[in-house]
Amino acid sequence: MRVFSTSYTFDYSWDEVSTGNWRKYCPWNKSSSHVIAVDTLSRHVDSSTGILCTERLITCHQPAPAFVTSLLRGQCTTYSYEKSYVDPLDKKVTMCSSNMTWNNLISVRETVIYEPDLSASEPSHQRTKFEQEARIVALCGGWQRMKVKIEEASLERFRENAKRGREGFEAVLEMSRRVFGEEREREAQRRGEAEA
Repeated sequence: MRVFSTSYTFDYSWDEVSTGNWRKYCPWNKSSSHVIAVDTLSRHVDSSTGILCTERLITCHQPAPAFVTSLLRGQCTTYSYEKSYVDPLDKKVTMCSSNMTWNNLISVRETVIYEPDLSASEPSHQRTKFEQEARIVALCGGWQRMKVKIEEASLERFRENAKRGREGFEAVLEMSRRVFGEEREREAQRRGEAEA
């Protein structure tokens, strides 16, 4: 088993990050061109907790390492299942995902958590902590060399994608702040003109 773990602090409020999370794979994110589709399978609010629960299917097109592609006959379209929980009271987003494609060969279980960064020196400067962990296990039985090679290649790919994903999400957050700020300004201007 290989474990990938990282943390980061976004210079955006939890409200911005938790809302922007739904736009993570939009055209503003130039780093997510490998994501072909994001389909919402179900979404509901738990009436007793107020937690928004969402299940999504994420479809990607991304070449695997050559030795893996030869085993899988060139299959490059992959599917992941994601379940997320948005807790507006505790201000916590938890996302759990797992691979559906090649799951007889490898298991990838990822957990992402977004929470307010309470260590900010100025209360008015809100930031959000991001924590990500992935557990990667090759399921090759007794083929230890193949197992290690698959896990190492998957870990490296995951590391590269995590870095690109964070950079792309930063771009989405920046664009969201600008676009929605401009919209708020236009709305205030319309209200001012209507009152005049």
